[in-house]
Amino acid sequence: MTVKKDAVVEMHYTLKNDAGDVIDSSEGKEPMPFMHGRGHIISGLEKAVEGMKVGESCDVSLAPADAYGAYDKEAIQEIPMEALKGIDKLEVGMDLQSQDQQGNPVTVNVVKINKESITIDANHPLAGETLHFNLRIESVREATKEELDHGHVHSDSCSH
Repeated sequence: MTVKKDAVVEMHYTLKNDAGDVIDSSEGKEPMPFMHGRGHIISGLEKAVEGMKVGESCDVSLAPADAYGAYDKEAIQEIPMEALKGIDKLEVGMDLQSQDQQGNPVTVNVVKINKESITIDANHPLAGETLHFNLRIESVREATKEELDHGHVHSDSCSH
């Protein structure tokens, strides 16, 4: 079976930046499961693994447009400290949950703390980066009806 829309795929990957530093890897862990064609992985990876078979591997480099997008300076905002009442201990580097203008959840990172305000960054940490992946397909199977209905892979830890 090949990787195609709605197939459940497990893959190992190693992600490096332009300098060759390993950013993330599944090696030594369980392979990463996802349902193909559902936006569970970045678009460039979906295109790269389409049609691959179990045991196949590839190297792929993704421009920001096919990964986490361009770095957007507009995504950095200063907000008044009073807007964060109820958060006990703010620290630079911590992630906060916010909402975009449509009410969708967004993770923002605290980049600076002043007496009256904080500066947050809503860019993904890898925005603007060219990403280099080494991928290996470990398994491919048809999704179950329940997985298709729920829109994601079910595992032993999944509870509905």
